[in-house]
Amino acid sequence: MTKENNGFDKNLIRELALLLDETNLSEIELEQKDFRIRVARELTIQASVASHYAPAPAAAPVAAAAPAAAPAEPAKHPGMVPSPMVGTAYLSPEPGARAFVEVGAAVKEGQTVLIVEAMKTMNQIPAPRSGVLKQVLVTDAQPVEYGEPLFIIE
Repeated sequence: MTKENNGFDKNLIRELALLLDETNLSEIELEQKDFRIRVARELTIQASVASHYAPAPAAAPVAAAAPAAAPAEPAKHPGMVPSPMVGTAYLSPEPGARAFVEVGAAVKEGQTVLIVEAMKTMNQIPAPRSGVLKQVLVTDAQPVEYGEPLFIIE
């Protein structure tokens, strides 16, 4: 290993950076005894996926109808369904398809209500309980944060 005067091996850093690209990881951390290095990169997956995913024209009225009945604070509503992860929310299984669920529809516990794409993986989000979908709090292809309100199911 060739170490510079700051104690870091530039070849090791290059190898870790290449590994990030090859594996599509956002960061790698290596620790040995008193040596620790973290290599990270900023990802723009959400923007690139959203630009390729055209929202279905039929899905727009569903999302538009939902905010009309918005409670003052959806995050405090007892039927609020939060996002389990950071990513991009999709209301239908593919562009142009019908939404998984629509406002007023009965949903069963475990039924897929939307997809959250994270790190190029489509994660099906199940309904945590049975009930009636009262409100959709996100739009199709919208970036979402962990814990952000997605739906209200009563």
